[in-house]
Amino acid sequence: MADLPLADLDAFATVARLRSFRAAGKVRGVSASSLSEAMRRLEARLGVRLLNRTTRTVTLTEVGERLLERLGPGLAEIEAAIDGINSFRDTPVGRLRLNVPGIVARNILPDIAGRFLKQYPGITLEVSSNDAFIDILAEGFDAGVRYEESLHQDMIAVPIGPRVQRFVGAAAPSYLEEHGMPQHPRDLLQHRCILHRFASGRIVPWTFEENGREFTIHPPAALVAETTELEVSLACQGIGIIFSFEEFLAPALERGELLPILEGWTQEFSGPFLYYHGRRHIPAPLRAFLDFLKAEQRRAP
Repeated sequence: MADLPLADLDAFATVARLRSFRAAGKVRGVSASSLSEAMRRLEARLGVRLLNRTTRTVTLTEVGERLLERLGPGLAEIEAAIDGINSFRDTPVGRLRLNVPGIVARNILPDIAGRFLKQYPGITLEVSSNDAFIDILAEGFDAGVRYEESLHQDMIAVPIGPRVQRFVGAAAPSYLEEHGMPQHPRDLLQHRCILHRFASGRIVPWTFEENGREFTIHPPAALVAETTELEVSLACQGIGIIFSFEEFLAPALERGELLPILEGWTQEFSGPFLYYHGRRHIPAPLRAFLDFLKAEQRRAP
């Protein structure tokens, strides 16, 4: 048994942790069928069943549970040992996998990622955009980016991007000409509004702030969508009032396709954070990105 392929054992650990061939294949960059074949090969070599498979689920047998428990620390040590070779290189190499929300992928990460990859050409950056809060370790990511209200207390968080962002309201000139300019957030209850639904299915209320006073409403919907581009496009066509990240609306505002509303009532909030688990080995690409972000913050005015 000493000649068991390490790759098959590592593949087993990934499948067992994620309870899914498809999810494990996504993490490892291979097909689900190739992983299934690797598991059949491993089980044949060991002479025992490690996984119970159905068309929808993957569960561990008792033997599989014991093997995973014993394998975990050993595979982590091997990963750390291989990653340690990076300390002998001029610059680290490897893959950095990040999970980020849409606003960060579109408006914040491009500039940061560009500067980072120029400084570390040996690192491959893989970015997945997802507005839902996920278990980054279970999904195979090195780190994630989320806003403060979504961070768990056991995470280590490092600022990334602007430290203050705003939600702003806007509408097309044609809409305001027909329906009038709202003077107070409560006026929006009499307007047609364009709402955003997150991947979780949640539609958040609109919160406005003026001189420390908050006013929250659940506006009536003319449109509910999950795609910001669609929401902005229809707002520009005069379908209704939109309330979103200032970065999303800035191009249409600059072109005059949208006009700001309730300018004294904008809501400011803390910018995003990169977060990761501190109780595990930090691979060299992530460590380089953390150092890069800290240096960026020191240079910020």
